Amino acid sequence: MTPFSAPWPHVSIASVIDILLVALVIYEFLALIKGTRASLMLIGVAAVALTFYFARLGELYTLSWVISTLLPYAVFALIVVFAPEIRQALARLGRRITLSRSASSEADAYDDIVLAANLFSQNQTGALMIIEREIGLRTYIESGVPLDAHLSYDLLATIFRPSAPLHDGAVIIQGDRVAAAACFLPLSMNPVLSTQLGTRHRAGIGVTEETDAIAVIVSEETGAISLAVSGKIERDLSVEQLRERMGALLRRYVPPSTLPTPISTAEDASDTEGARTLSPRSADSRFDSGADD
Repeated sequence: MTPFSAPWPHVSIASVIDILLVALVIYEFLALIKGTRASLMLIGVAAVALTFYFARLGELYTLSWVISTLLPYAVFALIVVFAPEIRQALARLGRRITLSRSASSEADAYDDIVLAANLFSQNQTGALMIIEREIGLRTYIESGVPLDAHLSYDLLATIFRPSAPLHDGAVIIQGDRVAAAACFLPLSMNPVLSTQLGTRHRAGIGVTEETDAIAVIVSEETGAISLAVSGKIERDLSVEQLRERMGALLRRYVPPSTLPTPISTAEDASDTEGARTLSPRSADSRFDSGADD
């Protein structure tokens, strides 16, 4: 009897489902930790597991005893170390089960964010805008100044003026409301990130590692627009690219609006009789050179 004519082992439907579920769990786990600091930790865990295996294989009883004694405590240590990844995985699972679509209200007002990002880019204004999606950001909202104001282009431009007391920190947006300003965010500790990224960019990436929020970041040094999602950052986006990416993330398309044109206020200011209060849409703003990007 040839190997090809030998009877196949009995494989039940339950066994196939079991194998597919295990493969799905492994795939989702690897996709979740890809590009994060957890991937480097996983290599360390694999090294410890291989050490334990070769210790048992080579009859290194003392080393094997030490590892087997510490192994139960290592399980709890891994839970603490991988807490953000576990929380993100459970949140993703919950979104798939509930199939909620709470992003529609956010999409209705996101064009104001795009217009504001365009203004900040033209004026080289440092800005950090966080858009809440399905995972709440109450912890970070409480760290800032509560506003609960209607989201608008003018409000964002006013908040991030260098003379405004709330321009430092992040603005958190819930739907069509600005929940808070001057908020503190966790900094990303991902070693893979470029050393050119400053505090503002690392804060934007950090909050997207912990939640499913979207971070829109404008560099004060270069005026470059960046978008951070799920711990990954897309840099040097144009205004139209930012609009398309946000439309895709928020599952809604908004027709392009006419972008405001920068106004040279040097000559216009002399023609204005006694005008001292400048519009947030003007391009005469000056921003602190010492702020971190």
